Amino acid sequence: MFDHVMARIAGRFGRVEPRATARAYLLGLLSGVERKNCWQLAEQAGYARPGPMQRLLRHTRWDADAVRDDLRAYAVEHLGTEGAVLIVDETGFVKKGRASAGVQRQYTGTAGRIQNSQVEVFLTLATTRGRALIDRRLYLPEHSWCTDAERRRAAGIPDEVHFATKRTSLVNMTSPLEPQHRCTTSSDHVRAGAVKDKCAYGGVGRPQETSGRLGRPWAVQGSSRPTNDDRQRQSTRSRQQRNRSSGWLRSYGFPPRGSRPARWGASHHVRPWRACHGRAT
Repeated sequence: MFDHVMARIAGRFGRVEPRATARAYLLGLLSGVERKNCWQLAEQAGYARPGPMQRLLRHTRWDADAVRDDLRAYAVEHLGTEGAVLIVDETGFVKKGRASAGVQRQYTGTAGRIQNSQVEVFLTLATTRGRALIDRRLYLPEHSWCTDAERRRAAGIPDEVHFATKRTSLVNMTSPLEPQHRCTTSSDHVRAGAVKDKCAYGGVGRPQETSGRLGRPWAVQGSSRPTNDDRQRQSTRSRQQRNRSSGWLRSYGFPPRGSRPARWGASHHVRPWRACHGRAT
């Protein structure tokens, strides 16, 4: 299967050398290496130094979004789309320095507390046949990164990349989905009947608006903790009632500090979204 995937994306790399390095890099990520940094992955691949891995990530010209499209098409072909659900969640990557793009002291569920880290939002396609990541967005903090031109330039962040909240990143990843539950990319069609997320996306604020924009049911994880949205404090319980959830199901998550109960509710498209005004009506 791995060779089939590599054959799918091989054409995205213009030369034999970066193509071979990309293959070694992916095999390293799938290996049992404890730390997945360039040094460790280079040693796993038999390189004396991490230069090839670093050049692949930093200087080699290849289109990451095109590779994403290839992998998404491959996932859809093998997992199908019948009864599919799109799942969104974030993952934190704990860091030591301050040079990595988007790194700052912020809360990350990986550590269960505020730490120096990067945070990335991921979109997963899940069907009865399996699941696979199909998109991602790196969260770039507004004040410590987006407005610091020198820091952006040093990290190689393109000028066209601007600040986006995590919920905006989610909407951008799923915005190609039409009301008929169809997501069209350059080479595949994804039909998903619902979107499932945690409080940081649909739970905070107005999940019915996001549901309206995407035209599909929106499953939201509930919590008894108050949240802050538009400087107004409100409990998830009141949001559950206001969003006319069709029903709640108790389930369990497994964060770093152990399992905890959670409640999930489905918020349907109860009000049309008016894009021209940027709010629900």
